[in-house]
Amino acid sequence: MKRQIIEIDETKCNGCGRCVPGCKEGALQIIDGKARLVSEVYCDGLGACLGECPQGALKVVEREAPGFDDKAVDEHLRRIGRPPMAGHGHPPAAEPGHGHAGGGCPGSALRNLAPATAAGERQGPAGRTFGSPPPSKLSHWPVQLMLVPPHAPFLQGADLVLCADCVPFAVPDLHTRYLVGRAVLVACPKLDDAAYYAEKMAAIFQQARPRKVTILRMEVPCCGGLTHLVREARAAAGVDTPLEVHVIGIQGGIVSQEPVD
Repeated sequence: MKRQIIEIDETKCNGCGRCVPGCKEGALQIIDGKARLVSEVYCDGLGACLGECPQGALKVVEREAPGFDDKAVDEHLRRIGRPPMAGHGHPPAAEPGHGHAGGGCPGSALRNLAPATAAGERQGPAGRTFGSPPPSKLSHWPVQLMLVPPHAPFLQGADLVLCADCVPFAVPDLHTRYLVGRAVLVACPKLDDAAYYAEKMAAIFQQARPRKVTILRMEVPCCGGLTHLVREARAAAGVDTPLEVHVIGIQGGIVSQEPVD
């Protein structure tokens, strides 16, 4: 059959990888330094990835190709640790408008950041000048566990912090205490899909091989699910990555800090 499908100009592609999370079907991967179409049946031909390529190496063409197979896509996404497509299988617990795994959302493209070393004044509305806040220590983007694929370069061999959503509001020095030299992922075990997160973390343990995971959770009981899902994920992955949990008080301070068996 003849249908629309993505085409990659290898002479323009520099292997930056920004198109990979931009394809919600997981049809694109970086192989041998270039973006490649993993399988034609994974590409729906709609071109959501086009706007992610800064080199203009992607375009949609019409040619002979096997039909798009949504069931094969869901199996593929599960294997690589990404959420299934909307309306298929187990739905992701993402905020409205986020899509999945960065699909269709330019703001979710993977980025390594250079943490600021100094902070200066900045102009706000109506010419108001704000002071100089402490510099950010964030080293990558995105940070939501739902949006970060296990193959993200900043996860590889990382000293990883898995942080409950509420923790930053109770830890005023979060950046200097926990982010320096670490990768961070953010999740909520109560409001998000904990079962999916356990699968995602298992894929991260297997593919990224972090050297350590520090879990930051609040002292409220429901937040304990974060520790539970990481323990399950580590067991499912069959690894012995060191885990440590820091329990944060509602009014601030570390209530406890201990390794996880």
